[in-house]
Amino acid sequence: MNKVKFGLPKGSLQESTFHLLSKAGFNFSVSSRSYFPSVDDEELEGMLIRAQEIPRYVEDGIFDAGLTGYDWVVENGVDVVTVCNLVYSKQSMRKVKWVLAVHESSPVQSVKDLEGKRIATEVIGITKAYLKKHNVNAQVEFSWGATEVKTPELVDAIVDVTETGSSLRANKLRVVDVILESNTQLIANKKSWNDPWKREKIENMAMLLEGAINAGNRVGLKMNLRKSNLEAITLLIPALRKPTVSQLSDPEWVAIETIIEEKIVRSIIPQLKRHGAEGIIEYPLNKVIY
Repeated sequence: MNKVKFGLPKGSLQESTFHLLSKAGFNFSVSSRSYFPSVDDEELEGMLIRAQEIPRYVEDGIFDAGLTGYDWVVENGVDVVTVCNLVYSKQSMRKVKWVLAVHESSPVQSVKDLEGKRIATEVIGITKAYLKKHNVNAQVEFSWGATEVKTPELVDAIVDVTETGSSLRANKLRVVDVILESNTQLIANKKSWNDPWKREKIENMAMLLEGAINAGNRVGLKMNLRKSNLEAITLLIPALRKPTVSQLSDPEWVAIETIIEEKIVRSIIPQLKRHGAEGIIEYPLNKVIY
């Protein structure tokens, strides 16, 4: 049987990745000590490994495809196919940033002030390319973790990843510059991408994963109303295109169904009710395919 060997990020992205895959229709489960999750799709074979390593193993063909960060694709300098961008992270549905940061007491105001200084980071390649771009010579050392606590005692600056900025603030760090924005990507091995069966399987996964991302901040909304109130109510509803309107058995009544952003539900439902809508139902979505 044909199978797609799939690399899954172990660590900080694991839980949010499994949740997204579940919404897309692929239910992975793994015990705490295992690196080989089971999945309810016999055409998939998954393995958990650090996101930092997935691009290299995809390029080498050990994995046909995998989920990793754009930052790790850049850092590894690999030649792979970017199938789609999936904007989600550990805590939110937004991009993360790699930033150049210093202690709040540091005199450093720009990258130029780091000439001859020492910088700690996990992304050696990205940092060196950034320094070269700005014609700055500085010593870049690999950080094995807890990077945010190393300045000012151990190094002059750090390059670290941040999602909300809370860890930086907690450690009294000041951002000097944003070096790179990153998000999760579905990447594929070039040889696998040229295999018609594997390509179709990977493209199908991409479509469903993007659909799950699209549904992340949206809900479905349906209601009944008199035809005489239809125009006023449709003006209130910001649909993807136009809301679906269906005739009810009573010729004077219709049903409306639409998809809206969840954050506006609390303000729009009272307005709909005041304009004559009845039987208003809000429901969650797993996927929205454009």
